[in-house]
Amino acid sequence: MGRGSVRGHGVPEAAGRAAFSRVVRPRVVHTFVHTFVHTLVLCALVCAWFRVSTAPLGAQTPVFDVAEASIPELQAALESGRVTSVDLVDAYLARIAAYDRAGPMLNAIVRVHPGARAQAQRLDRERAEGRVRGPLHGIPILLKDNYATFDMPTTGSTLALAGWVPPDDAFQVRKLREAGAVILAKTNMHELAAGITSISSLGGQTRNPYDPARNPGGSSGGTGAAVAASFGVVGWGSDTCGSIRIPSSVHNLVGLRPTKGLSSIDGIIPLSHTQDTGGPLARSAVDLAIALDATIGADAADPATEAMRDREPIGFRASLDAGALDGARIGALTEWLTDGADAPVTDVVRAALDAMAAAGAEIVEVEIPDQDSLLARTSVIGHEFAMDLADYLAAAGGAPVASLGEIVALGLHHEQLDGTFRRRSEAGPRDEAEYTEALERQGALREAIVAFLDEQGLDAIAYPTLRRDPALIGSPPVGGTCQLAAHSGLPAVSAPAGFTRTGMPTGVELIGRPFDDARLVSFAYALEQAIQPRRAPPRTPSLVDGRAPDPLRFSVAGDGGWAGRPAAPRLEGSFSLDLPRGTLHYVISTAGIGAADVHAIVLQRRGSGTRPNAVVRRLSGPGLASAEGTLALSAAHLDDLIGGRLELALYTADRPLGAVRLPLEPGG
Repeated sequence: MGRGSVRGHGVPEAAGRAAFSRVVRPRVVHTFVHTFVHTLVLCALVCAWFRVSTAPLGAQTPVFDVAEASIPELQAALESGRVTSVDLVDAYLARIAAYDRAGPMLNAIVRVHPGARAQAQRLDRERAEGRVRGPLHGIPILLKDNYATFDMPTTGSTLALAGWVPPDDAFQVRKLREAGAVILAKTNMHELAAGITSISSLGGQTRNPYDPARNPGGSSGGTGAAVAASFGVVGWGSDTCGSIRIPSSVHNLVGLRPTKGLSSIDGIIPLSHTQDTGGPLARSAVDLAIALDATIGADAADPATEAMRDREPIGFRASLDAGALDGARIGALTEWLTDGADAPVTDVVRAALDAMAAAGAEIVEVEIPDQDSLLARTSVIGHEFAMDLADYLAAAGGAPVASLGEIVALGLHHEQLDGTFRRRSEAGPRDEAEYTEALERQGALREAIVAFLDEQGLDAIAYPTLRRDPALIGSPPVGGTCQLAAHSGLPAVSAPAGFTRTGMPTGVELIGRPFDDARLVSFAYALEQAIQPRRAPPRTPSLVDGRAPDPLRFSVAGDGGWAGRPAAPRLEGSFSLDLPRGTLHYVISTAGIGAADVHAIVLQRRGSGTRPNAVVRRLSGPGLASAEGTLALSAAHLDDLIGGRLELALYTADRPLGAVRLPLEPGG
């Protein structure tokens, strides 16, 4: 890697770097009423609770909230003078302080850039002087901790590289600085990108903001969690086999694994140079498109990008079309759209496919002939990881370790990576015959998929990004579908499809032909416009005066309509809902009934079209007329509470089928 230079206002410019048979099946259109109603209720809650103000220094204090704000919205606020770039940096840093090490304790950020405010000040001066570089000017963004930066450590989230600062920027980082982006922070990742649960020796375990008991996918899980929680407007990850798409799916984000060669991987710590790609994760297709436009292009340091030199420029934002699905022919991959354990995700993805059909797409059921055999022995990660890492560290220079074997020998890695790292560092010389065969099989896979798209007249093939909900932390993840795109080099976009009955987001993946990236993103945009799937994590709400909001207190009381009847019981409950922690404290009491006559006091679901009217949590049992405690809520139960779908119920000896039922409405 060559030494980067700093010019003008300290923004690095270009510098030399070292190389491195189908069935058509109609579907019923899903209305997505649940998502719409939930959004209205949550918005009412948020609006009732808090506002946050970030304004230019010395100015009046107009309300502006960075939570869920898009790049165009931030840019409009900057252009109007409502905020400065420094204000935006401060607002995002306040959210990181409130929710990354406190509240839900997401642990998504490895390190904040110490010069973020100074970057923002320089860009504010440029704006004041009439120079605006483009839509990213003054916008704070996030980088996965494997993107090289000349002015802060790049570690791959391994303790072995904890203080190492590369000599210059990765290609995409340089492009971002040239576009005027503010590098705000580095995000945690699965150590050296070698997994999909985002745990590392330097960064620890990142948690999913929709349910901190679940993992955030990976290896770009820190980026996914941070963008979902609005720690930055957009963030960059890398994808070797699902590492952009899986975190996008489980965080209600949109992310593209680009065609191999669309953007440079120079300066990204490698896992497998053949399969590695890099790019953004975003809360909307518009933000994704803006971010992609800033970072794609040919790079002499990455031979794979030579395919871009003679190609017409790809304009992602210009290609966005809400009508893109009209007339498109999409193949629904039946092998990965199954029932049983996969049904919760399959149902949501099928509903998204119905929405695509309603938007004018023809959805056909397809099976790729010999899919399993085509995918067999196509991964080259095991052949390339150790050698690529050693080559990268040697070329960059100055790293405290020189190889994966040295990291293992010194114990500078997380124990959950020990087996993988030892196996790959002790494998001995690479079996060149097996490696060559794997590369050849990747080529054959790519040709087979493109031929299948052509033969069936398909514009894309659709399937779940991940066939199961994200695993609970400590449990192995299952349901991956990453290989089809990763091992073929073809582009694939993961678009939000909705939420499963567990309250977790899930995504639909669309794979297409080489360099059809912009069209795939436009399909994602059209789906987004049709179903409006974005729902912010309830555990990371807007701040109040720069801090997490206080718990919301509400109460219920009544006799459930039994007034005037003999021995009418009365039930009262006081509640305190702490959204960031996802906890509900309760104090329950009864009157007009003896303790011996109480069977139970419970939280019960009021019922809906898809979920049973069942007991959610038992608060007290037989002979207990009062109760006090704190509940840790799952994503689904928090979702139900916010949505007004829970009730407090009293069951008694006289009325064993329910004496009193009181709806819980926190936003009421």
